Amino acid sequence: MEAIREALKTIPYSPGVYRMLGSKGEVLYVGKALSLKKRVTSYTRIQQLPERLRQMVTLTVSMEVVTTHTEADALLLEANYIKRMKPRYNILLRDDKSYPWLMLTEDSEYPQITKQRGKPVKGATYWGPFASAWSVNQTLNLIERSFLLRSCSDSVFSSRTRPCLLYQIRRCSAPCVERISPQDYAELVEQAKQFLSGKNNELKRELAIEMERAAEAMEFERAAVIRDRIRGFASMQDSGVVNPSSIEDADVVALWQQAGQTCIQVFFIRGGRNNGNRAFFPEHGQDESAADILSAFLLQFYDDKPPPPSILVNEEVGEQALVEQALTIRRERKVEISRPQRGEKREVVEHAATNAREALERRLAESTGQRKLLEGVAALFGLPDTPKRIETYDNSHIMGQSAYGVMIVGGLEGFNKRAYRKYGIKGNIAPGDDFAMMREVMERRFGKKARGEGDERPEDWPDLLLIDGGLGQYRAVRGVLDELGVTDVPMVAIAKGPDRDAGREWFYTADKAPFQLPPRDPVLYYLQRLRDEAHRFAITTHRAGRSKKLVKSELDDIPGIGAARKRALLNHFGSARGVKQAGLQELAAVEGINSETARAIYGRFHPEWAREQEN
Repeated sequence: MEAIREALKTIPYSPGVYRMLGSKGEVLYVGKALSLKKRVTSYTRIQQLPERLRQMVTLTVSMEVVTTHTEADALLLEANYIKRMKPRYNILLRDDKSYPWLMLTEDSEYPQITKQRGKPVKGATYWGPFASAWSVNQTLNLIERSFLLRSCSDSVFSSRTRPCLLYQIRRCSAPCVERISPQDYAELVEQAKQFLSGKNNELKRELAIEMERAAEAMEFERAAVIRDRIRGFASMQDSGVVNPSSIEDADVVALWQQAGQTCIQVFFIRGGRNNGNRAFFPEHGQDESAADILSAFLLQFYDDKPPPPSILVNEEVGEQALVEQALTIRRERKVEISRPQRGEKREVVEHAATNAREALERRLAESTGQRKLLEGVAALFGLPDTPKRIETYDNSHIMGQSAYGVMIVGGLEGFNKRAYRKYGIKGNIAPGDDFAMMREVMERRFGKKARGEGDERPEDWPDLLLIDGGLGQYRAVRGVLDELGVTDVPMVAIAKGPDRDAGREWFYTADKAPFQLPPRDPVLYYLQRLRDEAHRFAITTHRAGRSKKLVKSELDDIPGIGAARKRALLNHFGSARGVKQAGLQELAAVEGINSETARAIYGRFHPEWAREQEN
């Protein structure tokens, strides 16, 4: 209270965003206000606050404010801060995944259609977003089959001398070898744009007329191709709750609450087509209303992506007019939030709400079963409480090469993939020394996390460590943890039996002799799943690292050799070995390689010659 009263001395009456900070500088809460001074003053009337906010006020030691021009600007800034800082007393949308888009390049005589994530490419046209890679792949396959547009990269396209397999299976028109003229390809591109923009009826009429003309001219093969094209994309346009005919570009957002938890289901409708759906489970206090949760969700969800012109919801949205204004600023065109009461739009919203209810029921059922398993783990290993965070570790390498250690995390919500970590082994370790590898992983995981001040446990402190290995691994890890002063984390090692049979694992702990569990014990299955997930993550991490090393060329280490010059050298000589064997004059003859660069390349592969030149 004293910190808030002190901050009020300088807080203005203007719109803006305020942040409440804890003793370690962590952000406890982010809020926005039309009048910062009036809003923050309300926190001094502590008896009128709900219990959650009272607790937040007692933990506040300082405040920070940022003023804005309007309340809508403050609303957008608040959503950005919440998503980035993840304050514990705000409604949080845990969504760190990027969404795939369909991209059509426009800087080529034969544009490419492909899926893309991340930063937009300048000069390209985009459609989306799509809810998943599966949904964007479905649409991409449809475009390839119906409009025969190329999906290969520019480097592959420019190097083709004969059609690829996609041409053979009638999913590409082979513009790489000029099996189609630029004019005809441009016509296919225009038709694909019409289809993706939702102008399907016009396109159907045009193609039907074109098919009839081809039939009248006895060009029956061409007429059959057009017929197949019409059939191909017409199957995606059935009216109904899956592909609603009355909705062109909109997101359908439905909220469902049960047992103090919330699920929000989002359906992406673009061009009259359903681009898939995704379920979200925002974190919030028990006293938060559905309207406030939906409002916070919309602002955080559209923080890094443009909202559609229409958003259909099944519940009231808190401060709806202000949220619409903020999203309009984000989109730079009008955005309307509506709650349909009748017709097809209402059916679509109800369909989304049903999906939200079913997703939440599945989550609640899974969490109940998960809790029983974790209670079984606590009973089995004598833990004081039900574990909320179990960290499982494993290593992967081939004769010590591309060595990685990994950590996966399991808990009440299942596997927490955001918390997974991979550790590329950096130490000078003998090939195949798994004990030394695990030692390095433990030092990197816990060395900087030793608690320092007081006895307070960090938020990511594990309740149980599960090590893939036998007694030797157990002793090695226990020794490292004891050296680091991490003595309060229980640890278990899990090792397969002599025949490596799943179901006959041995468990090693601090206060029990090695033991096994009955083959059909549910807790055994759960511990196996943790071990197998760690093993899967270790293998995929190792393979990715090994592949990266395999594609790395000796040319990458030469100063002044970037991607363009590397490509020119490899195209000219065929391989890095050819570059290595080339003479100085041959190198200088390559386009883009001047005499100075040629000397640098030649000296890299002929160090004796380079030393003579220096002398």
